Amino acid sequence: MTASRPDFTRFYASDGTVLRHPDRPVPRYRPLRAMHNLRKLIGDKEDTSLVFRIYESLPARTFIDRVQALTLSEHGDYLRETEPSLPPILDDHVALRRTPKGSLAHAYCDFMEREGLSAAGLVAEAESLGRPKYPDLVQWFMERSRDTHDLFHVLTGYGRDALGEQCVLLFTHGQSPQHGHLLIGYAGAANIKLMAKGSKAPVMAAVNEAKRIGKGAERLIVQPIRDLLAMPLEDVRTRLNIPEARQYRECHRIWRSEGIDPYDLLATKPGKDEPLAA
Repeated sequence: MTASRPDFTRFYASDGTVLRHPDRPVPRYRPLRAMHNLRKLIGDKEDTSLVFRIYESLPARTFIDRVQALTLSEHGDYLRETEPSLPPILDDHVALRRTPKGSLAHAYCDFMEREGLSAAGLVAEAESLGRPKYPDLVQWFMERSRDTHDLFHVLTGYGRDALGEQCVLLFTHGQSPQHGHLLIGYAGAANIKLMAKGSKAPVMAAVNEAKRIGKGAERLIVQPIRDLLAMPLEDVRTRLNIPEARQYRECHRIWRSEGIDPYDLLATKPGKDEPLAA
């Protein structure tokens, strides 16, 4: 007989915040619904609501245990007190630029400014979907997970190209296992191979490497982000055990040698009588 799960609505942090609010629905594992929404997402990649529906349909059984382990610890209390919300910290580029050159903060600002992104923008996009919010520790954990996404790009070196985004998803799975990461990440990788049909780029090796790197790295969500931002980028990578993504770099090298733009895999390829780009 399987032991029943504890009632997480009876667990509280030291400040009285409940682990899971009693009104928060208990997620159900619905793989067929996830596949249905994946097919819709393939047809309309701009509909981000489908991504959230996929994740909601594939809840990780260990998710609440990870939330509990962090938020009901002294370290969790410290993080919630010093970093109750990451977007105000991450979007204060003036303060971040006061750190020494070469810091994670400078690299993060460079990335976000170059890409025209902001942490607040990611929050607005998520909240535009109208999903209910609850005053519990699960909410803080989920928002912290969301708000560290672009830091993953900077720390791993994965860009915002199609492959880079799939690699970040698989890296994230290594950090926080969830079948939604696997489904979207590998489906995206398969689609990339289809778009670059005939290419010798090791796409699947790149996403598999990303998953291994994420699993072997220290979990970013439990780190004091303010402290990391002030450190040299390479020191942070060493501290978190994040090596260079060699297979991802190799994909970009091969694509360029084949005349394919990694940031526009749908671009017209050279004709059979045209020389490939060097």
